[in-house]
Amino acid sequence: MQANDVRVLKSAALPTLAVGVVAVVVALLLSGGKGALGAAVGTLLVGVFFSISVVAVSYASRISPQMMAIGAMGSYLVKVVVIMLMLATFGDTTAWNSRAFAWSVVVCTLVWTAFEVRAFIKTKMLYVDPDAKVPGHGDS
Repeated sequence: MQANDVRVLKSAALPTLAVGVVAVVVALLLSGGKGALGAAVGTLLVGVFFSISVVAVSYASRISPQMMAIGAMGSYLVKVVVIMLMLATFGDTTAWNSRAFAWSVVVCTLVWTAFEVRAFIKTKMLYVDPDAKVPGHGDS
């Protein structure tokens, strides 16, 4: 994992964790222990899923730009499918409050995405190699 990727991961994970703690406290106050558990599971789910995506895309980017795109789309597809499966499987659960779970997933996803975008914008990374040799435009 490159230093830029670690910076992006930390820049998104820390605010999401802070918002997740707030979500757990709010859910505890509004829905009791089951609400807090639902919010905690939702926050944990977002943190794990998005962290895995950053690692997968970082690894794929070392192989080629095409693999990076495939890694990003593949990890996105896996996240959507697993979240849908979790919602379908645990939709009627009584172990935690489903509404607190869903709201924490939505809010933490928005926070993670916003801070990940912010981190990428602030990262000073070249998208073009200025020293690359272009075929047909050689230095005679």
